[in-house]
Amino acid sequence: MINGKQLRDAFISGANNLCNRKAEVDALNVFPVPDGDTGTNMSMTIGNGAKELEKLGDEVTVEEVAKIAANGFLRGARGNSGVILSLLFRGFSKGMKGKATATGADIAAAFTLGVEAAYKAVMKPTEGTILTVARCAAEKATEIVKYDDSTVATIYGMYLQSRRTLAQTPEMLPILKKSGVVDAGGQGLVYIFEGMWSVISGGKMIQPKGAEEEAPKEVSYTYCVEAVVKRSENATGEFEKALSAHGEIVAYTEGTVGAKFHIHTNEPGKVLTEALSYGVLSATKVENMNVAHTELKADFDVKAEAPKEEKFVYAEVDPSVEYGFVSVCAGKGLTDVFVDLGCDNIVSGGQTMNPSTEDILAAVQATPAKTVFVLPNNKNIIMAAAQAAEIADRKVVVIPSRTVPQGIAAMLSFDGDASVEENTEAMNEALTSVCTGQVTFAARDSDFDGHKIKEGELLAMKEGKMVYTGKDMELICSRLAKALISKETSMVTVYYGEDITEEQAEGIRSVIESKLPSSIEVNAIYGGQPVYYYIISAE
Repeated sequence: MINGKQLRDAFISGANNLCNRKAEVDALNVFPVPDGDTGTNMSMTIGNGAKELEKLGDEVTVEEVAKIAANGFLRGARGNSGVILSLLFRGFSKGMKGKATATGADIAAAFTLGVEAAYKAVMKPTEGTILTVARCAAEKATEIVKYDDSTVATIYGMYLQSRRTLAQTPEMLPILKKSGVVDAGGQGLVYIFEGMWSVISGGKMIQPKGAEEEAPKEVSYTYCVEAVVKRSENATGEFEKALSAHGEIVAYTEGTVGAKFHIHTNEPGKVLTEALSYGVLSATKVENMNVAHTELKADFDVKAEAPKEEKFVYAEVDPSVEYGFVSVCAGKGLTDVFVDLGCDNIVSGGQTMNPSTEDILAAVQATPAKTVFVLPNNKNIIMAAAQAAEIADRKVVVIPSRTVPQGIAAMLSFDGDASVEENTEAMNEALTSVCTGQVTFAARDSDFDGHKIKEGELLAMKEGKMVYTGKDMELICSRLAKALISKETSMVTVYYGEDITEEQAEGIRSVIESKLPSSIEVNAIYGGQPVYYYIISAE
């Protein structure tokens, strides 16, 4: 049997273990495109709950711990893996209702509820993922408590079974086997169970590594001296050695005509004298590091104490405002497009930076409308948006847009005189009227979907699926545009990203236009989005 303190520490330990190893989980992502990163999303999700748990005293009940953890995970949930994780612990919380302590049977029943909640929330559950790892762990716990009701045996059994199931995920998902990895979400869950087991087995909590920003350390030298020295004819070749006698050399580069150095010392005069004996000084800089350190520390202290600025300010529902809109996107140009179309609030996010449920909820509740439509514009954000809709204090309709062009098409189809139901139907239908392509780069070497991909190579995707790879941007973009159009296509729009100039974008637009039927209008619009050089829509 465990009490609230033990469960609290187990959850925090699990969170710390995952956060410490999130890079390992991120590395398991098989898709070569710069990704939202499973490990990062899961660690931010569970880390949000751990922060709330750390505030609790030792006299808490397991019910209180489970409830607070579930609420923290829910609000901090990012990406599909994070949402699934939050659902597991949300269901677990329901199983702990009314309990001051918990037996092994209680733990098994609660995790089973969590697995059921997660499976129900996923439209098309895929085996070989975190869902499978969680389900098999819960099944093993249910089996164990039939002959051993101890929490030690139950949680250890869950941990061992999660490891066994994780090892089998490549046999369940061919893409994992081909890539030679296990499922990233499942690995994250194993690390959580491992951290929990560490506490339950002997009371040892896994501690975070590098979780907090360190204040500047006190310095042992007073001065920092930097200079460039042009070597004189009579200079010796022992300059670096001579300098080292006066302090700690931070950087030293020597070329054919001289040297450049950066040294920390208590004898700046002697350093400069030594340098003058070597040659002619230039670009000389002497700084008192004690003064600099004091200023830096003061600046650090101010930053540490400064309250976080709230981007979204809560607004009561205005009975006179029927509809409001929240959109998720990244890039000034795309933000401007959605604002021009009537969006009240924009949540910054997308690929590589999935916003949390809390982020979306804050934007919704800063929109003073009776009904708020939310456009996630990314398949990995839809579930977080759905969770925000559940806990918002006003009516929320999530339009499951998977790309930015889909979100734009949905906004264009809105009719202010139509009902909620009519608009929901029209906006959902609009999602099917646009075909989206994206051009980005390979984040790693990969063998994916029959393509042998090298890091840095250009990748072209149609509706999220790889279609072309190569090094020629014009060729990649024109081939992708041709693959997107149909007989009904009348317009192609090219949204160019933050790393693309207007001149480059116009060049790509012109090339695409020359390869398409003359009846199709081709436009280039500044999107300013990160990650994707170009987002191309055909409608």
